[in-house]
Amino acid sequence: MTEADVAGVSAVRVRGWQAAYRGLMPQAYLDAMSVTADAERRRSWFARRPPEVAEAAGEVVGWASVGPARDPDIAPGAEELPAPRPTAGELFALYVTPQLIGTGVGRALMAAGTDRARAKGFRALYLWVVRGNTRARRFYERAGFVPDGAEEAYEVGGRSVPEVRYWRPLTARTP
Repeated sequence: MTEADVAGVSAVRVRGWQAAYRGLMPQAYLDAMSVTADAERRRSWFARRPPEVAEAAGEVVGWASVGPARDPDIAPGAEELPAPRPTAGELFALYVTPQLIGTGVGRALMAAGTDRARAKGFRALYLWVVRGNTRARRFYERAGFVPDGAEEAYEVGGRSVPEVRYWRPLTARTP
């Protein structure tokens, strides 16, 4: 990703939230989301964790970001993997332009993200997803992720939004 991609990445994120979280988060919060404000936050974040970016005709149509796991208890399923215990990674985000959901962009970004995680030496990958986001949950389940039992909620616009944690082991990629 380059600096020139930041506005496109933010537009995909904001439009993605507005489409995916309708009815799951306060509508006033979603309506107030700003691509410009999001881009300012993304610049510092992406300097530390550059995402994979999918483009079509020079326009950002999706992105994914992977890095070290943030949760201190992470390594779900580690007991099933050989010692030494795995280093865990986290899929921080995966967004696709709403009109392109179901076209393969998300699968390509998932593949790129898991390849990046493997290249960083991660043996397991986890993510958080809004509990009511059934489309995203089905997508992650088809990609081999399973809930690990952890749940958290965070506040958005004065409303509690529950999330569930998913994980999957990362095995060597086969051709």
